[in-house]
Amino acid sequence: MAGKFFFIDTTRCTACRGCQIACKQYKKHSVTKTKQYGSYQNPLDLDGNTFRLVRFSEHPSKQNSMVWYFFTEACRHCLKPACKKKVDQITKDAIIVNDFGAVLYTDKMKELEKSSKAIKQSCPWSIPNWSKEEKKMVKCNMCYDRVEAGLLPACAKACPTGALNFGEEAEIKKLAKERLAAAKKKFGGRGEILDIEDVRALYLITDVQAKYRPVA
Repeated sequence: MAGKFFFIDTTRCTACRGCQIACKQYKKHSVTKTKQYGSYQNPLDLDGNTFRLVRFSEHPSKQNSMVWYFFTEACRHCLKPACKKKVDQITKDAIIVNDFGAVLYTDKMKELEKSSKAIKQSCPWSIPNWSKEEKKMVKCNMCYDRVEAGLLPACAKACPTGALNFGEEAEIKKLAKERLAAAKKKFGGRGEILDIEDVRALYLITDVQAKYRPVA
């Protein structure tokens, strides 16, 4: 397997949204028009111009009146991508996986507007979206051009707290194991790495997943 992996330590995320803005700046994406709806999260969800989104979830707390849960959402670059399996049933090579594991959408995705809803639904996290500007399905591409040049993805480069990390499988899984142990020590034994056998974006959380993001 090997290849590149992300590790997201939610215990270190301050919701500065540096990763979200860095992604937009590097991709030269326009802003999404939104309105105030009672949360600092903006926009409401991933869309054709937003490939990474910091989710803000507010919950009651026994120690304080409430507590925030922050979660930087983007494509997981699955080891066996469900979106690719779905698209391969329609047309071949519209989705490819490169040498270091980035799941990439090619221009053949422009032919699949009528199937865009089904493709989105095939993803366990509903990540892909139809872009009206690019006229194709889009999502995070792991900044593969930067990685090929020996650079970090824009999001990982921008993170100031060590919450969002990127590297080779062995070093990332070693870091994840160390951070998990530290989290369990700090949070009374609570902590887990989500979907560690299935994805290239490993999330460390210390509460039930539904508190961080919408769960079907």
